Amino acid sequence: MDVKTADLCDDYSDQLRTASPGLKSYGKKKSFHGPISTVQVKDDNVLVKKALETIPAGNVLVVDGMGSQNCALMGGNLAAVAEKRKLAGIIIHGYIRDSLEVAGTDVGVLALGTFPLKSKKEGKGEEGIPLTFGNVVWHPGDYVYVDEDGVVLAEGKLHD
Repeated sequence: MDVKTADLCDDYSDQLRTASPGLKSYGKKKSFHGPISTVQVKDDNVLVKKALETIPAGNVLVVDGMGSQNCALMGGNLAAVAEKRKLAGIIIHGYIRDSLEVAGTDVGVLALGTFPLKSKKEGKGEEGIPLTFGNVVWHPGDYVYVDEDGVVLAEGKLHD
């Protein structure tokens, strides 16, 4: 079921937080939605991989990579994990690599851009915490809705 962000804004504007533009779409799915799971990391994707392997199917993993331009936090292998586990999508305040592989996966992926260098593997960061970027706060368990028009967040599910 496609849920259009413009329609949500028309019907529920008082219940929504609208993320500022700037994220680009890289996955095959251009429209996706689901409950939010969060990870905050800096130049290290161990917790990103762990979350992709453990969060519930249908969830959207939101990664605050602090906008770091030092490396990519996800590539084709992790996008394939998300696809296999039937995650709704991944939103990264940071960069990805292997963009052609990511584009071939049936998952939604938003990121700031691409960068070919892989990340560190130290396991540093935090999971399941509120994140702040894009002029909104991303709370674990809230719902995010994404399509070609933008990204909106709500405290709960806004559709049947």
